[in-house]
Amino acid sequence: MTDKKNALDLGADPSLLLVDDDEMFVTRLARAMEKRGFIPQTALSVSAAKDMIREFAPAYAVVDLRLEDGNGLDVVEALREAREDARIIVLTGYGAIATAVAAVKMGATDYLAKPADANDVTSALLSIGDSLPPPPENPMSADRVRWEHIQRVYEQCDRNVSETARRLHMHRRTLQRILAKRSPR
Repeated sequence: MTDKKNALDLGADPSLLLVDDDEMFVTRLARAMEKRGFIPQTALSVSAAKDMIREFAPAYAVVDLRLEDGNGLDVVEALREAREDARIIVLTGYGAIATAVAAVKMGATDYLAKPADANDVTSALLSIGDSLPPPPENPMSADRVRWEHIQRVYEQCDRNVSETARRLHMHRRTLQRILAKRSPR
């Protein structure tokens, strides 16, 4: 019986750096990627990630775009300088064309919008050449993506409904109705 490490072609170096300031997310992703044969290490900040890159330059990396102490693109740049052949995926909750272009110009292999699961990340890390990874098995609905974005901005505004509504250019009562509902599937 073959194990998952042999089932996935990770090459000779399955080292993986996961950089995200959401500790629960990065821990869950690390466990899931380890089951797929990667050898993950995690960092919760730009500075910690750069320190790790100086010690070892991983073959693979998944980097959040917005981190508490800076921009994930700084990590992409540092890793690209340390190891040209690294496969780097940039994750973000804000899927904008400008940031996707900037990430790819800095040396990212691919760009995924959060929430991305371990299968999406693995497909993106292991995609070959210019071919796109296959579409996700169960993509989120547009309503769910919208709801996730609103929840993220709401949390970033310290759960202040008025501030969140202002930043999202929404009427406060409309936002309150959305927040009162359950998440869409």
